[in-house]
This record gives sequence, structure tokens and C-alpha cells, in this order.
Amino acid sequence: QVQLVESGGGLVQAGGSLRLSCAASRRPFINYVMGWFRQAPGKEREFVAACSWSGANTYYADSVKGRFTISRDNAKNMLFLQMNSLKPEDTAVYYCAAGTTITEYDYWGQGTQVTVSS
Repeated sequence: QVQLVESGGGLVQAGGSLRLSCAASRRPFINYVMGWFRQAPGKEREFVAACSWSGANTYYADSVKGRFTISRDNAKNMLFLQMNSLKPEDTAVYYCAAGTTITEYDYWGQGTQVTVSS
């Protein structure tokens, strides 16, 4: 079992930045592909970004490409999402996930709210 705890969400104006963090409870964290997802009110959960076990390979949804950066610190069991140039449409609950591939996730955090005001 892997426990994931997100933090760093909040209220920010359009054009601003936030950095989300995800702390994983289990070692070896390095075995897992890690991803970020989000769910806006009334919408389905959608993929945001993912990175391979080493962090060398990263993947992004088209809607965030060039604005968001995913990274990980395997020594500290931490995953990050740097979000720049935020838009109101980025408003959602953001979830951290751990899995075996970039399309299969077994563990999910409880989510952190990100609200972008116009």
C-alpha cells in the first residue's frame, strides 16, 4: 500500500503560479510511475502530467504543456507539479497518483484544491 498526500493548493490570480507537492509513504518510491490528475466541478477526472521512475521521461496534457512541469525527488519520496501562467480553467482538485505505467495507476491521494480567479 502506498499513501499519497498532496499539498500546495490554494487560491491564485490568473497568470500566477503554484507548486503542488505529493509525499509518498512507501519505499521504494522509485519503482512507481507518478502522475498528476485533476477534476473540475461537473467534469470527469483528467490526466495532467506523468513522469517515469527516473523523472527523465515526462508527459503532459496538451492543455498544460509549456506551463506545467512535473518533477520528482526519489531520495525524499516526493513528487512535484510546478504550475505557471495559471488560467481560470485550471481550477480543479488536483490528485497525485502512483502506478506501474503512465496509463495505469493503483494509488491515489486525497486531492488538493487549486482555484484560479480571473
